[in-house]
Amino acid sequence: MKLAERVSQVAPSITLAIAAKAKAMKAEGIDVCSFSAGEPDFDTPNHIKAAAEKALAEGKTKYGPASGEPLLRNAIAHKLKTENNLDYKAENVIVTNGGKHSLFNLILALIEAGDEVIIPAPYWLSYPEMVTLAGGKSVIVQTTAATGYKITPEQLRQAITPKTKLFILNSPSNPTGMVYTPDEMLELAKIIVEKDILVVSDEIYEKILYDGTKHISIGSLNEEIFRRTIISNGFAKGYSMTGWRIGYLAGPLELIKATITIQSHSTSNVCTFAQYGAVEALSGSQDCVEEMRQAFAKRREVMFNRINTIPGLSCLQPDGAFYLFPDITKTGLTSLDFSNALLESEKVAVIPGIAFGADDNIRLSYATDMETIEKGMDRLEKFVKSKI
Repeated sequence: MKLAERVSQVAPSITLAIAAKAKAMKAEGIDVCSFSAGEPDFDTPNHIKAAAEKALAEGKTKYGPASGEPLLRNAIAHKLKTENNLDYKAENVIVTNGGKHSLFNLILALIEAGDEVIIPAPYWLSYPEMVTLAGGKSVIVQTTAATGYKITPEQLRQAITPKTKLFILNSPSNPTGMVYTPDEMLELAKIIVEKDILVVSDEIYEKILYDGTKHISIGSLNEEIFRRTIISNGFAKGYSMTGWRIGYLAGPLELIKATITIQSHSTSNVCTFAQYGAVEALSGSQDCVEEMRQAFAKRREVMFNRINTIPGLSCLQPDGAFYLFPDITKTGLTSLDFSNALLESEKVAVIPGIAFGADDNIRLSYATDMETIEKGMDRLEKFVKSKI
């Protein structure tokens, strides 16, 4: 069988592969400390589940609009206006099968052969693969710990060419947990407006912030940048709804209509009754979000402090999300070799930084219980000391 050439150009997800291997080892009875999965370990809050159950009992089990349930589109538009100062109407919103699907729809609707997409590294591993599937070219801009793993205005300016169509901005970041400040956002926005390109702001981790850090949507800065901004978000991280597969995209009407057309011929509507759970997530109590955030904050402190006491490792303190991205250069190992050896010898699962375009690092998720964190840090320390 001859498969389409595009398939051979796309790399399988390393994060999912390692998470699957760790789960398989656990199923065999092996005591694995897994820091690989990018999902909260909390159950979905009860009031959200109850809203979906009520919708299910009421027979909301039929096909719905490909664009999403009107009630949810209105709730998202209201959320963007009141929380993010983004003046979108419901018609500017499409509900998608998770945040990843919102980005896939966007890139498929916007990018074609010859178009360039600027992606700062470290990046979420699916960004460049989506661009490849659409026939575009990813322009990877390498950042460093010296700038907090954030692209500088000068780097952005230098990366833009006449073929540039889109810039991908992720704040808070997966995998680094870094958050752009208002001043940094403003400087990037000036260049985006000056060069007249588009920016998609991936804000899936916006509710998981620490130490008083504030989330800023780049499109809220002024009218000129708003017209060039697309927002990608979802319910997976902030509300622990990963398996619900509900995300959304908000942006210019012409673009949203194009993504609705694509979605109508691919997945059609998102699970109908699940969308009513998402409405409740936005309109109901937000105490659950804060409870999870506080738990993440405690775990971050423990894991960050432990990692920075291990000779051979160094790590910046993240401002958001639930990841640490330590530098492993002093071990002399590639990130893939490090991750594989750590899993085999010490039964600790982490994600190699090469998946995110940063082979000098590994990613650890602290979306797990404190006992696992403390035990896993002991094992990590033992492993690193054996390598340096």
